[in-house]
Amino acid sequence: MEGVFNQQQIEQFITNGFIRVDNAFDAALAEQVRSILWKDMGLDPHDRSTWTKPVVRLGWYSQEPFVHAANTEVLRCAYNQLVGEDRWVPVRAMGSFPVRFPSDMDPGDTGWHVDASFPGADPHDFMSYRVNFRSRGRALLMLFLFSDVGERDAPTKISVGSHRDVARLLSKEGDDGLGFMDLARHLDRFPKREEIVAVGKAGTVFLCHPFLVHAAQPHRGTEPRFLAQPALSLKGELDLDRVDGKCAPVEEAILRALRE
Repeated sequence: MEGVFNQQQIEQFITNGFIRVDNAFDAALAEQVRSILWKDMGLDPHDRSTWTKPVVRLGWYSQEPFVHAANTEVLRCAYNQLVGEDRWVPVRAMGSFPVRFPSDMDPGDTGWHVDASFPGADPHDFMSYRVNFRSRGRALLMLFLFSDVGERDAPTKISVGSHRDVARLLSKEGDDGLGFMDLARHLDRFPKREEIVAVGKAGTVFLCHPFLVHAAQPHRGTEPRFLAQPALSLKGELDLDRVDGKCAPVEEAILRALRE
């Protein structure tokens, strides 16, 4: 498979900060993953009385169905197109699973944010993690839909084009960048941008620029939402000083933001 995206789609990724891949993995694989997660949560998929929390957090699954879903041929080709061949690390664990349930309760985690990518002073404290201009450690933010997700099923909100605002901010912060909470405090100063939601059938994957601003939502639908958000790890940092003009799209998006 030579390429998943045409040039128009690549341009949309550079401008908007994300691209949607339908049928990135099959529905049967998604069902296998959900079965494992139901078992680990100790909840009954057929008994709503057991769904007592708005969100249950699971994570770091490395069983075969999880790893296979993240490394299908179409996704590997997509990673190459967006990040560059031999620039990313194959996904060996699926990362965190915030499983969201229909609920009137506030899940308490719906603020706009940018995912941090490397440790701060305390490697065990996620809230001290940081993000810098060259996106040390993270090539892409990824949203894997392991259940059908509609408008009311707590789809992730995406601020279209917000990665450009973040790139300009981080360009002033040096190699250390900003901590997760420090960056979040800047977001309300950014221009108001269009918002979309990450909806799709099980097997859909949203590949996002690592600087993209996004947010969770409460679940107002009827069926639990299963989504994973692993990072595609980057070998080193993004190369923003190339002289040959062969920047990968994830790099080109940052450089164009600085020229705006």
